[in-house]
Amino acid sequence: ALARPAAVAPAGAHPAAPPGSIQSLLSKSDFPRVPEIIDICPLSELPPGAMRVVEWEDLEIAVVNCEGELFAIEDRCSHDDGPLAEGTLDPSRCAVECPRHGSLFDLRTGKPLTLPAYEPVDTFPVLVEGDLIKLEVE
Repeated sequence: ALARPAAVAPAGAHPAAPPGSIQSLLSKSDFPRVPEIIDICPLSELPPGAMRVVEWEDLEIAVVNCEGELFAIEDRCSHDDGPLAEGTLDPSRCAVECPRHGSLFDLRTGKPLTLPAYEPVDTFPVLVEGDLIKLEVE
Protein backbone atom coordinates (compact mmCIF):
# COMPACT_ATOMS: atom_id res chain seq x y z
CA ALA A 1 0.00 0.00 0.00
CA LEU A 2 1.17 3.49 -0.75
CA ALA A 3 1.38 6.02 2.07
CA ARG A 4 -0.29 9.37 1.48
CA PRO A 5 1.95 12.38 2.06
CA ALA A 6 1.07 14.49 5.12
CA ALA A 7 -0.51 17.86 4.44
CA VAL A 8 2.02 20.61 4.73
CA ALA A 9 1.06 24.11 5.88
CA PRO A 10 2.45 27.00 3.84
CA ALA A 11 5.62 28.56 5.27
CA GLY A 12 4.81 30.97 8.12
CA ALA A 13 1.23 29.67 8.57
CA HIS A 14 0.02 28.49 11.95
CA PRO A 15 -2.18 25.43 11.79
CA ALA A 16 -5.51 25.57 13.63
CA ALA A 17 -5.39 24.28 17.20
CA PRO A 18 -6.47 20.66 17.36
CA PRO A 19 -9.84 20.08 19.07
CA GLY A 20 -9.42 19.50 22.81
CA SER A 21 -6.02 21.22 22.95
CA ILE A 22 -5.33 23.97 25.48
CA GLN A 23 -5.33 26.59 22.70
CA SER A 24 -8.77 25.53 21.48
CA LEU A 25 -10.24 25.51 24.99
CA LEU A 26 -9.08 28.99 25.99
CA SER A 27 -10.87 32.10 24.86
CA LYS A 28 -10.40 35.82 25.50
CA SER A 29 -12.91 35.59 28.36
CA ASP A 30 -10.56 33.21 30.22
CA PHE A 31 -8.00 35.96 30.74
CA PRO A 32 -8.30 38.76 33.32
CA ARG A 33 -9.52 42.06 31.96
CA VAL A 34 -7.06 44.90 31.77
CA PRO A 35 -8.18 47.83 33.92
CA GLU A 36 -9.53 50.82 32.04
CA ILE A 37 -9.13 54.42 33.22
CA ILE A 38 -12.14 56.67 32.63
CA ASP A 39 -12.34 60.45 33.11
CA ILE A 40 -14.99 61.63 35.57
CA CYS A 41 -14.80 65.42 35.99
CA PRO A 42 -12.55 68.26 37.17
CA LEU A 43 -11.82 68.11 40.90
CA SER A 44 -13.47 71.52 41.31
CA GLU A 45 -16.81 70.02 40.21
CA LEU A 46 -16.88 67.49 43.09
CA PRO A 47 -16.39 69.48 46.33
CA PRO A 48 -16.45 67.84 49.79
CA GLY A 49 -19.89 66.33 50.45
CA ALA A 50 -20.74 65.96 46.76
CA MET A 51 -21.61 62.75 44.93
CA ARG A 52 -21.75 62.10 41.19
CA VAL A 53 -23.04 59.01 39.38
CA VAL A 54 -21.23 57.80 36.27
CA GLU A 55 -22.15 54.94 33.97
CA TRP A 56 -19.62 52.45 32.67
CA GLU A 57 -20.79 49.48 30.61
CA ASP A 58 -23.74 48.10 32.61
CA LEU A 59 -22.70 49.62 35.97
CA GLU A 60 -23.63 52.83 37.72
CA ILE A 61 -20.85 54.04 40.00
CA ALA A 62 -21.11 56.76 42.65
CA VAL A 63 -18.01 58.92 42.98
CA VAL A 64 -18.02 60.60 46.40
CA ASN A 65 -15.94 63.35 47.99
CA CYS A 66 -15.90 62.57 51.71
CA GLU A 67 -14.16 65.48 53.46
CA GLY A 68 -11.56 65.79 50.69
CA GLU A 69 -11.03 62.04 50.14
CA LEU A 70 -12.42 60.56 46.92
CA PHE A 71 -14.14 57.20 46.79
CA ALA A 72 -16.06 55.24 44.17
CA ILE A 73 -18.68 52.65 45.03
CA GLU A 74 -21.22 50.71 43.03
CA ASP A 75 -24.41 52.79 43.08
CA ARG A 76 -26.58 49.84 44.08
CA CYS A 77 -27.65 48.70 47.52
CA SER A 78 -26.97 44.98 47.85
CA HIS A 79 -30.22 44.61 49.81
CA ASP A 80 -32.72 45.85 47.21
CA ASP A 81 -30.77 47.59 44.42
CA GLY A 82 -31.59 51.07 45.74
CA PRO A 83 -29.51 53.99 44.38
CA LEU A 84 -26.91 54.75 47.07
CA ALA A 85 -26.02 58.16 45.61
CA GLU A 86 -29.57 59.32 46.41
CA GLY A 87 -28.86 58.57 50.07
CA THR A 88 -27.24 60.64 52.79
CA LEU A 89 -23.47 60.93 53.15
CA ASP A 90 -22.16 60.41 56.70
CA PRO A 91 -18.74 62.12 56.58
CA SER A 92 -17.82 61.14 60.15
CA ARG A 93 -18.01 57.43 59.20
CA CYS A 94 -17.12 57.93 55.51
CA ALA A 95 -20.29 56.04 54.61
CA VAL A 96 -23.44 56.48 52.56
CA GLU A 97 -26.95 55.52 53.71
CA CYS A 98 -29.30 53.76 51.30
CA PRO A 99 -32.43 55.93 50.98
CA ARG A 100 -34.79 52.92 50.86
CA HIS A 101 -34.16 50.93 54.05
CA GLY A 102 -31.28 52.74 55.77
CA SER A 103 -28.36 50.36 55.30
CA LEU A 104 -25.10 52.24 55.76
CA PHE A 105 -22.20 51.33 53.39
CA ASP A 106 -18.52 52.01 54.09
CA LEU A 107 -17.15 53.97 51.10
CA ARG A 108 -13.65 52.54 51.62
CA THR A 109 -14.60 48.86 51.49
CA GLY A 110 -18.16 48.65 50.13
CA LYS A 111 -19.16 46.62 53.20
CA PRO A 112 -22.52 47.31 54.84
CA LEU A 113 -22.23 48.68 58.36
CA THR A 114 -25.90 48.16 59.25
CA LEU A 115 -28.74 45.83 58.32
CA PRO A 116 -30.81 44.97 56.36
CA ALA A 117 -27.93 44.76 53.82
CA TYR A 118 -25.31 42.15 54.59
CA GLU A 119 -23.51 41.73 51.23
CA PRO A 120 -20.82 44.24 50.20
CA VAL A 121 -20.92 46.21 46.96
CA ASP A 122 -17.97 46.83 44.64
CA THR A 123 -15.56 49.71 45.14
CA PHE A 124 -13.23 51.20 42.53
CA PRO A 125 -9.85 52.96 42.72
CA VAL A 126 -10.01 56.74 42.20
CA LEU A 127 -7.08 58.68 40.75
CA VAL A 128 -6.48 62.40 40.40
CA GLU A 129 -4.22 63.55 37.57
CA GLY A 130 -3.72 67.30 37.60
CA ASP A 131 -7.25 68.59 38.25
CA LEU A 132 -9.03 65.61 36.67
CA ILE A 133 -10.74 62.86 38.67
CA LYS A 134 -10.36 59.46 37.03
CA LEU A 135 -11.73 56.04 37.86
CA GLU A 136 -10.13 52.63 37.36
CA VAL A 137 -12.65 50.05 36.18
CA GLU A 138 -12.36 46.53 34.81
